[in-house]
Amino acid sequence: MRIISFSKKWDKLNQHEFTTFRYPRGDKDWYVGEVVQVFYKSRSPQREKLGIAEIIGKERRELDPNFESITPVVTHAEAREDGFIDRGDMVVFMQKQYGLNYISLFNKLTLKWVSLSQ
Repeated sequence: MRIISFSKKWDKLNQHEFTTFRYPRGDKDWYVGEVVQVFYKSRSPQREKLGIAEIIGKERRELDPNFESITPVVTHAEAREDGFIDRGDMVVFMQKQYGLNYISLFNKLTLKWVSLSQ
């Protein structure tokens, strides 16, 4: 079972269903129906297993509104739902997390908790 890790304990993680934006994987991309382990800081001494979730939705999204693409752009509402102030705040976070050369094409994943860790 693969891991989805969060570097911050976002408020959205307290909801029954929540979204997250992840890069497409080159080896085996995320897919609807996949069951994953959800961790807070999975590669850290503060590692904490939050529970098990199922991916119930997957949509491609573009973060850069100036990039000419047929992929829908992340809306300000989607960015707020994901825990950011707006899309600009999300861009700043991604640049900090991944460097200035981050790729702006993401998967918007919707997950549903299957079980929470005690």
